[in-house]
Amino acid sequence: MHADDGAGDGARHNVQARAEDAVGGIVEIRTMFAARGEAEGCARALVDRRLAACVQVEGPVQSTYRWRGAVERAEEFRCTAKTAAALAAECMAAIRRMHAYDTPEVLVAAVAASPAYAAWVRESVGGGPGAGGGP
Repeated sequence: MHADDGAGDGARHNVQARAEDAVGGIVEIRTMFAARGEAEGCARALVDRRLAACVQVEGPVQSTYRWRGAVERAEEFRCTAKTAAALAAECMAAIRRMHAYDTPEVLVAAVAASPAYAAWVRESVGGGPGAGGGP
């Protein structure tokens, strides 16, 4: 899908500020890819770079959207990344750099998480104690 994420410098600050208000300071970042391999590559890169604690790849899903004046339909694969709110803008920027779409969908949503899971996410992305131990 092709939705603008508007992540200029001011938008990055606003995303981070809103996300940090979430219980536990955890966010989910979602995007779609045209191919499973692209989605899996993004998932691996985000986790390898400690920009996300974990990323699920789902699909295929059928997307219907308007693009350049026409209604389109495509098979896509959804990536859902969990990360600390403080890394939301950096994670979104990395997704955009890896993406083949002209205007990739990159959505961020603050989520409430159990204290233990939130701590695991923050440790996994920050490299603190318990990093990489599993959800």
